[in-house]
Amino acid sequence: MNAVVAAPLVVRLLQAAQDTALAARGAAGVATGAGRQALATSPWQMVLQATTPTKIILIVLAVFSIWSWVLIFWKWSEFRRVAREGDEFVLGMERASGLEEVRRVLLHLDESPYTRVFREGFQFFRDLTIPGSSDQSGTRREITPARLDTLWMVLEKELSEERDDLAHGLPWLAIIGSVSPLLGLLGTVVGVMNSFIGISARGSANIAAVAPGIAEALITTVVGLFVAIPAVIAYNHYAAKLGLFASELEGFASEFVGTLAREGHV
Repeated sequence: MNAVVAAPLVVRLLQAAQDTALAARGAAGVATGAGRQALATSPWQMVLQATTPTKIILIVLAVFSIWSWVLIFWKWSEFRRVAREGDEFVLGMERASGLEEVRRVLLHLDESPYTRVFREGFQFFRDLTIPGSSDQSGTRREITPARLDTLWMVLEKELSEERDDLAHGLPWLAIIGSVSPLLGLLGTVVGVMNSFIGISARGSANIAAVAPGIAEALITTVVGLFVAIPAVIAYNHYAAKLGLFASELEGFASEFVGTLAREGHV
């Protein structure tokens, strides 16, 4: 009789144990699925799951990248415009045979660094002319060596202003090119710190504890280099173009003074 009563009880206990095992297995499956869903499988998911310091660094690098490309295209258009204006100025100079004729030719050209340097030098040359030493009949006008040195100073001042105007924006390219890798390195340090924190929290050094921090470190490093490399290349390229532009203006200033000497004004 006791055996008959105990049999259903055993069956119920076995059924309850089976239900408990199935429930535990289902919960483990849900947890595993959630873990797999939380695990980043692409760089974009790594960025979205990154820590707050890493996201801040990535946002700053993104702003630097946008600003650097704006500067790159802006300086490209400026140097292209200056090169076109320089070609037009040289053609105008070739068609003229004297300072007065050059001045008349330049009146029909667009405003450019070359025309501004010439007009500044020509106007100052007129102001330096000794009163009473010339008239409207074409008599030779001469200036003293001391005033010629002053003319050189005026031309050099105008050259410096034109060079500085064209150099606007280049320091920012240098700053972005030098700071971006350092920001990437800072993100690397943050990622390594997160890796050690994960090891400490989980009590093990398996790949699940180390991978997230290392991934963040690699992402910030790559983004920092991606931002810095174009900025450095553009800065060096435009700095070389700026040097050529300054050399052309200095050559024109020397040619201007040489024309004065050739026409007997010096």
